[in-house]
Amino acid sequence: MRGVLRCGGFLLPLDRPLLMGVVNITPDSFSDGGKFLDAKAAIEHGRRLMDDGADILDIGGESSRPGAQAVAEQEELDRILPVLKALKDVPVSVDTRRPRVMREALEAGASMINDIEALSAPGGLDAVADTDCAVCLMHKQGDPASMQQDPRYDDVVGEVKQFLATRIAACEIAGIGRDRITIDPGFGFGKTVAHNLGLLKRLPELAALGLPVVAGWSRKSTLGAITGRPVGERLAASLSAALLAVQHGATILRVHDVRETRDALAVMQALEKA
Repeated sequence: MRGVLRCGGFLLPLDRPLLMGVVNITPDSFSDGGKFLDAKAAIEHGRRLMDDGADILDIGGESSRPGAQAVAEQEELDRILPVLKALKDVPVSVDTRRPRVMREALEAGASMINDIEALSAPGGLDAVADTDCAVCLMHKQGDPASMQQDPRYDDVVGEVKQFLATRIAACEIAGIGRDRITIDPGFGFGKTVAHNLGLLKRLPELAALGLPVVAGWSRKSTLGAITGRPVGERLAASLSAALLAVQHGATILRVHDVRETRDALAVMQALEKA
């Protein structure tokens, strides 16, 4: 994909895959819960991810893993704001579904809002429309607390594509330009292993919407189901999924292991240029 993603005060070229490094400021995230709950540790981790080659940092103060319970809005803000203010000299995405958190994060210097509810909450569109931030519109079925209990679709790709097309249209009506919008099929968010693999295989159909596709496969349970590996031993599977996602149309990879993913992409890109 050519062009640029307008991301607050940053213009990110889309002529190569971008890496979004994960900074979970939570006690209960599925992979690294509690590891970066301390603001100082989170800031240091964010700087390390940028040094490793991240293009965007994605910070979040509320876990959206399967089974996660909501946290109080003020607690979410208390977790993210000190980290955001220390890192705002680089592109920082804030992973939140709450309009008040969106507004305060943008005032504090966030460049992007990554919303698992695709700005569908009352006030979500208004919180970002009059800014220059980028947005990530994600699809999910159900709430994090129960979304993996029995997800069902007649046509998972068709339904996800229709949902995303509807949310893109809502953004455009609200005045959010297409150069600010990215889309995420929500791998693992109310989807079985078969649903996730179907979405990956048919990712070009989502890329056909004409916007950058975000793929978040890093360390997820589907990779554990395929390999039999626990969450801490899924690096090889995560790298494989990342490369396959790019080959099938993903433009942005949301990952925990930035340096390793950057190296894997470098090999693939060298072959393409040879």
